[in-house]
Amino acid sequence: MTTADQDLLADPDAAPGDGAREDGAKEDRHFVTALARGLAVLACFGPGRTSLANHDLAAACGLPRSTVSRLTYTLTKLGYLHHAAETGRYRLGTATIALSAAALGGLDVRGIARPALRAVAEAANASVGLGVRDRLSMRYVDCQRGPAAISLNLDTGSRISLARSAMGRAYVAVCPERERESIYEDLKALDPVAWPALRAGLDRAVAEHREIGCCTSFGDWQETVCAIAVGFHPGGGLPPMSVNCGGPTVITDARFLMDVVRPKLVAAVRSLDGVMGA
Repeated sequence: MTTADQDLLADPDAAPGDGAREDGAKEDRHFVTALARGLAVLACFGPGRTSLANHDLAAACGLPRSTVSRLTYTLTKLGYLHHAAETGRYRLGTATIALSAAALGGLDVRGIARPALRAVAEAANASVGLGVRDRLSMRYVDCQRGPAAISLNLDTGSRISLARSAMGRAYVAVCPERERESIYEDLKALDPVAWPALRAGLDRAVAEHREIGCCTSFGDWQETVCAIAVGFHPGGGLPPMSVNCGGPTVITDARFLMDVVRPKLVAAVRSLDGVMGA
């Protein structure tokens, strides 16, 4: 397990490292390792990691520095990275803007969901996010906030833990069985020691979603954060998604989320189920 892989379990906002899982990919003749490594380099950039050097990327990806140098050179030539000669560091290039704009533009569900998310955020005085799976993380594709002075420091593009967050657990609860099994295998391979506790939390979340309509994470992702989430299938060829609602425990506690917010969140998300296929 690479250092970055360990960071991914400890810190969901850390770079994903060599998330291509090349060990298993070696058995797949259709898997292009060079492409996977290049994409892993691009995935290292994010909030708080806007400028990275080759040695930073090598450590995050678990790859030799010579390999990373060739990858960053190629990505720079193609416009996916920009090299600042004065610092020797890289930033995401303009070619990635077109990709991100196209990806978000294809998620029409964001615009449809926004009024419902905003209404829940205002009623709960908390943050409400719409997320999709990004390997072993969840990626925010939209975020609405209530009027609270204190809120979660998360926005569109932020990544959070799949296994420990309410949003990730809700995704696991509604995703196809085969995908769930694959997620479990990857989590177990990532950290066999942590896996039994993670498995117990995920199994409990699947049962929660079926029995009470949502998944919970009360201090599991971050000790000072409480959240609930509901998964759904937007239809229209889109993968499952999930919507969470939460905030710092000083203003949003578990009882309030379960008693007051849960019915509103469940109703809002149910209105989105299959909306893109209508």
